[in-house]
Amino acid sequence: MNEPIQFMDLKRQYLTIKDEISAALLAVCEKTAFSSGPFVEEFENNFADYCNTSHCSAVNSGTSALHLALIVAGIKPGDEVIVPANTFIATAWAVSYVNAIPVFVDCTSDTWNIDSQKIEEKITKKTKAIIGVHLYGQPFDVDAVKSVADAHGLILIEDCAQAHGALYKNRKVGGLGALGCFSFYPGKNLGAYGEGGAIVSNNRDYDQRIKSLRNHGSTIRYHHEELGFNMRMDGFQGAVLNVKLKYLDLWNKRRRDIAQMYQNGIQNDKILMQAQPSWISSVYHLFVVTVDDRDRVMQYLQERKILCGLHYPISCHLQRAYSHGGYKKGDLPNAEYLAEHCITLPMYPELTEDEVSYIINSLKGIN
Repeated sequence: MNEPIQFMDLKRQYLTIKDEISAALLAVCEKTAFSSGPFVEEFENNFADYCNTSHCSAVNSGTSALHLALIVAGIKPGDEVIVPANTFIATAWAVSYVNAIPVFVDCTSDTWNIDSQKIEEKITKKTKAIIGVHLYGQPFDVDAVKSVADAHGLILIEDCAQAHGALYKNRKVGGLGALGCFSFYPGKNLGAYGEGGAIVSNNRDYDQRIKSLRNHGSTIRYHHEELGFNMRMDGFQGAVLNVKLKYLDLWNKRRRDIAQMYQNGIQNDKILMQAQPSWISSVYHLFVVTVDDRDRVMQYLQERKILCGLHYPISCHLQRAYSHGGYKKGDLPNAEYLAEHCITLPMYPELTEDEVSYIINSLKGIN
């Protein structure tokens, strides 16, 4: 391999849609629709349809999407919200932003998603909601988590930041709980050319309030009904996402094909892959594996010009920012094991057959 295989290569994708992107950005400039506006509204309608939901509110990031979802869900200071320990920190940030308390739950040892059987023991009188994360593009067991939520009168929020187009029992993620929160960070399966996010739901009241909150708490200019935020999506991102949404299913299919090549080709008992229940269809935002000696394997792959990532090397409950929560090493062993042993292999639709084969053959040499 002459050139390194990048962990992610956004330029390859851009070059395939360059002319469409340029035309879309020019259209925004011609209309001077730079903040919110018709291009964002068009994307909201298209993405709601894509997710099979009634409503979509576009915002400036996935983190803001989670933040606003918790506000409209009625989470108050001092409330507790169940959060998986094995996730990007933004899932927990949103809980802290509303002055609530994130209560971390372990993942399963095989799917690496939130363990529904561990949730109930963490529920108290203060618990008001559960955030489930469709991790690495693979849906968590929504029905199992929802049954716990329903039994205790809790709101279920989906963190879909990595799972655009993923299926749970043949249903698109996002509309399976009360609210579904997406990120359009550039590296996502559906990525903006900057920051972006959205909340989808089937609740008109939620949607209307989110649209007000993201716009300084205002639906009529200079009339502010409550404390709001500046969390609007800009017109450029709406235009870019409208172009890219047309290709999302095609790109996701290619990710699935690459994942299948990895799953069939990596015949090495030193490498453990995420379990795939029959009732899900992942979109493989990330392809994460675990190994016994991560540093040695990472060095080996780097020497062979294969650039990998780490998702996530410190579990949320052990982050310094949450040291006040009193968690200690050993509390959530599955999440901690994953954090210490995970490696993320290159995964994007533009990987070539030769590159995937080279990665697989290289992994066969690990002992």
